[in-house]
Amino acid sequence: MNQAQGADDYTPQAGDVRYRVRRYDLELDYRIATNRLAGTAQIELETLVATDAVEFDLVGLRVASVRVRGRRGARHRHTDRRVRVALGEVVPAGTTLQIRIDYAGAPKPRRSRWGLIGWEELADGVIVAGQPTGAPTWFPCNDRVDDKARYRIALACDENYRVEATGRRVRATTRSGRTTHVFEEDVPTSTYLVTAQIGRYASRAIGETAAGVPVTVAHPPELRARVDADTAVVPRILDTFERAFGPYPMSTCRLVVTADELEIPLEAQGMAVFGANHMDGRGGSERLVAHELAHQWFGNSVGVERWRDIWLNEGFACYAEWIWSEERGGPSAEAMARSHHARLRFLRKDLVLADPGPDDMFDDRVYKRGALALHALRTTIGDDDFFGLLREWSGAHRHGTATTADFEAVAGESLRPWLHETALPPLPTRR
Repeated sequence: MNQAQGADDYTPQAGDVRYRVRRYDLELDYRIATNRLAGTAQIELETLVATDAVEFDLVGLRVASVRVRGRRGARHRHTDRRVRVALGEVVPAGTTLQIRIDYAGAPKPRRSRWGLIGWEELADGVIVAGQPTGAPTWFPCNDRVDDKARYRIALACDENYRVEATGRRVRATTRSGRTTHVFEEDVPTSTYLVTAQIGRYASRAIGETAAGVPVTVAHPPELRARVDADTAVVPRILDTFERAFGPYPMSTCRLVVTADELEIPLEAQGMAVFGANHMDGRGGSERLVAHELAHQWFGNSVGVERWRDIWLNEGFACYAEWIWSEERGGPSAEAMARSHHARLRFLRKDLVLADPGPDDMFDDRVYKRGALALHALRTTIGDDDFFGLLREWSGAHRHGTATTADFEAVAGESLRPWLHETALPPLPTRR
């Protein structure tokens, strides 16, 4: 019958367009000393076409058994990156299926054109960095950026470690030296934004959003002084962004600081992850903190429908850095825009912002040119209309997906040269 194919030409080997997932229920048991993961994924999906099979992405782990609609022994074939599950019959579009996959192995990051991504051991714990195709390193999934689903994650590990995973913490129970941490996420979430962070962390509240969502931080106890100094500003950043972009869109707001140094911070659903090197006690990475928090609006709530539209995530989060700089009394967004525009003039002019290509979708030019496009729009239409547009955008696509064409439809023709031409347009003069 139908052959699976990816929906996204940037990640053509990922995902299956024949269905969408409604909910993942993950039961995970992880042994830190041996890096052994045993998991059961119960996946509720809805078929979008008539089909006799579906496929899931799973990398580096071995499938033990598959059940379809509760029946044992469903036929399946597992290659190095895909699990093909035979349904036993052709089912029509609109059919709801429950599929259970039992699997195990030693999880590790996968190699990709963007480097190593996915489940990775730290010196003492675990970090999950899923963007863009790292989710299959720890659970079977439909790894499409546009397939948002709800999650329940129950993860058991050694009792002297803390787990921070996607969703609200429902409970934690300890038995025989092991603690099972249970999280539930009712906000539709892309697979790459689902995460589990494990470490010897202390956790505490540092504030709350305007809607009363607690803001917490987890970190190694020995880093407390540095973390306290550098996260004290977080409630003010969130307040600034709520005024600029609309209400905080997530059910959780957590920061995790690892004992290890990390090359870059990471965004996840309702969470931002930083390395010890990003918390120096002097606010040296404050712009990165602002950037990752902004992703809760742009990237996580308003997700992209295709990876080619990544500027809707990164350009917006980069511009949020400039908004925060302006708010806190640093260089204005206008000054930041002029400075970065001057630098971009000396870089290659071979990137189309609305379709940068998979190799360049995380290029810094995407971030900065995206931010410049937004500043040009702000300069053209004025502050009141600009921030009104951003609030309307984040509200209209809340917990959904969007494309560049969707944004152009509300922003107007002035953005076209920024989005579709390689030449760097001049910045309009601020009135």
